[in-house]
Amino acid sequence: MRIRLAILAAIFAAFFFLTPPEVPLCGFRWLTGHPCPLCGLTHALFALSKGHIVEALRFHALSPLAAAILIAVVANRCLSSRIYQMTAVLFALYGIARLLI
Repeated sequence: MRIRLAILAAIFAAFFFLTPPEVPLCGFRWLTGHPCPLCGLTHALFALSKGHIVEALRFHALSPLAAAILIAVVANRCLSSRIYQMTAVLFALYGIARLLI
C-alpha cells in the first residue's frame, strides 16, 4: 500500500511542479486537425493538480472523472468493469460532441 501511495504522490507532484509539454501529444489531432476524446486531458490534469478547476474544465470537461479514475487505479481500488465501460462511453460521447460542435 505504501508503494501505491508513493506512486500517487509522485504523479501528483509531477503534475503540480511541472508544466504541460508544448509539443502536441495527440497523433489523431496531428493527423486530422480535430480533437480526439482525450485531447486536452493532460493540460486539464496539470490544472486540476494546481486547484484550477475552471481552467481544467475548459481544457477537458471530463477531467475530474479522469483524475478520479487515475487515483482509483493507482490506489488499486477494485472498480467494476462496468465503471470502466461507462467511463469509456462518456469519453467517446464527449469526443463525438467535440467533433460536431
